[in-house]
Amino acid sequence: MIFYPNKKIRLQKYDYSQPGYYFVTICTKDKAEYFGKIKNGLMCLNQVGDIAEAIWKQIPASYSSVDLDYSIVMPNHLHGIIIIKPHDGMPGHAATGLHALTPGSLPSIVNHFKGAVKKDCNKNGFTDFQWQSRFYDHIIRKDESLDKIREYIVNNPLNWELDKNNPESVWM
Repeated sequence: MIFYPNKKIRLQKYDYSQPGYYFVTICTKDKAEYFGKIKNGLMCLNQVGDIAEAIWKQIPASYSSVDLDYSIVMPNHLHGIIIIKPHDGMPGHAATGLHALTPGSLPSIVNHFKGAVKKDCNKNGFTDFQWQSRFYDHIIRKDESLDKIREYIVNNPLNWELDKNNPESVWM
């Protein structure tokens, strides 16, 4: 994934705290393979990968209005579907396009996740672990798109040799 300085990567004037399905890809800095290796088409998590997966699964405990759908921790990134559910008392946040870390918004959830993983890695002696500063998102608006993304997530380890996030990809 290539990011350009000052490039806006969030959909402008979209309220990322509103209910919906969101596909996210969160990468490590410089595509460093902190989370484990692919062996025979299966992801084999190491200790840092276990930390990332465990904290990912804890997201709904921190956000009562959030559920998780399919996800996979890969050697240097994580793909996941975050579901922000409608809930009582949900403020109708104005869509400003500024994407501040509105509590319960997608950027806030991802920021909290990344910070918790880094903190746990530091606590366990993995102080060199770093995230890429941004993340990719896709707002899922159709069931067909959701089905294709789920299939992509499930098959990601099988397609690692062709993955654009694989530094040793045959396409690089």
